[in-house]
Amino acid sequence: MSCAGVSRSCARASRRCSPGRTVERMPRADGFDADVAVIGLGAVGSSAAWRLAARGLDVIGFEQFEPGHPWGGSTGQTRLFRVACLEHPGLTPIARRARDLWRELEASARVPLFLETGGIMIGPPDSHLITGTLAAAAAHHLPVERLNAEGIARRSPANARIDAGDVGVWDPEAGILRPEAAIVAAVDAARAAGARIRTGVRVVAIEPDDEGVTVTVDDPDAAGLRVRQVAVTAGPWIGRFVPDMPLTPHRVVMTWFRARAGHRADLGVLPVFIRSVPGHDTWIWGHGASDASGSSEFASFDAKVGPEFDGPFASDDPDAIDRVVHPGETDEIAALVAATFPDLEPEPSGATTCIMMHTPDGQFVVGPTAHPRVFVGGGCSGHSFKHASALGELVAQAVAGEEPFTEAGFLDPRRFAG
Repeated sequence: MSCAGVSRSCARASRRCSPGRTVERMPRADGFDADVAVIGLGAVGSSAAWRLAARGLDVIGFEQFEPGHPWGGSTGQTRLFRVACLEHPGLTPIARRARDLWRELEASARVPLFLETGGIMIGPPDSHLITGTLAAAAAHHLPVERLNAEGIARRSPANARIDAGDVGVWDPEAGILRPEAAIVAAVDAARAAGARIRTGVRVVAIEPDDEGVTVTVDDPDAAGLRVRQVAVTAGPWIGRFVPDMPLTPHRVVMTWFRARAGHRADLGVLPVFIRSVPGHDTWIWGHGASDASGSSEFASFDAKVGPEFDGPFASDDPDAIDRVVHPGETDEIAALVAATFPDLEPEPSGATTCIMMHTPDGQFVVGPTAHPRVFVGGGCSGHSFKHASALGELVAQAVAGEEPFTEAGFLDPRRFAG
């Protein structure tokens, strides 16, 4: 199958035609235009701008497109949320803080952002999928439930097809998030807290020095702006501003699937999952379709299923990503779906592209860089959106010189120095 994407020229046209390109200058008595510039208002940047402004800092946020745009890594209707984080036990308190912030944004925006469905991890008992989930649960006393084959079928009937010996772990706090709506809500909250948000403006360079940072934008009417500090949260474009950071942006195809006639594949039978594929040495992730009864507060969507992203990855230029899904690109995931879910049509009902940004160790980069006035937040590595609001909080705490709300040394960008 194929679906038309959007070309690089269209993306540039979107920047040019966006409102708000003129950069407002508000020089202060100290000669600076703002305390902090936030570059990129996607998953992490939107929350960083919000949390910085909420602290009373003078914030100016730059977004080259519009909040909730489809050109980066935070698109596709939904993102998984988990608390028993198999990637690192230290992510659990970040996930819980993120959930509190998502709920706060829901209340202020008056739109649903987070839906708790529960989630299931399925695989061999000695796989990292299971041991990592149980390690996070043990470290933080999470109320997870260990499941045998019968328990898996009871908790998630659509996941009943498993290999002999596979086990499950049920995370009752898992669910799904609406990424586009969450970003818009965070940007709106930043504005409400006093941040100046400039969309359709592309930052082309930052020049830190001993006193502050000069920010250069692609507005011919705006000379270099001066800020005390800068937070680089530009997703796959981070490397443009912090070139010594080992980040690899790459193109990803996302796919959705419908239930076969007479079968169910909604969230009631197929909640959030990460699981092994029967007869294959690989795993997949995803969740079911919106509630068949129509009771879900979320918009209608099909079941979403994706393959593992363990690399190695070839680096792609985020300004030149191929936005067309070509024939044959979804064959692999279709085969994995056919092997795993007898209730789903194996041919995708929809497909689109996004960009992921991977670090060498699969963890994020959040905090100070080698220059004391430049901070970074990103490195999604395929599992960051659930944490994004709390990662924005960690960026804000680093910029403000506060103690982080949890130990986050394993995310320190300086771990890759040398």
